[in-house]
Amino acid sequence: MSVKLNLILSDDLGREIDQAARESETDRSEIFRKALQLYLAAREGKRRGLKLGLIEPGSERVETEIVGL
Repeated sequence: MSVKLNLILSDDLGREIDQAARESETDRSEIFRKALQLYLAAREGKRRGLKLGLIEPGSERVETEIVGL
């Protein structure tokens, strides 16, 4: 089964998504699927007491902690 969603986005966010799709040679739908998978993984991690962040390769230093998801 598939689910079709209709979204209203700001012009700025729409342009950023289009740019991300071009850069990754994919389409908007794939960008949204990946974004939703990341959100669900973050939500599950939060339930388990984990945090989401961007890690510096090599040093494994937390560059940015992502909050508010």
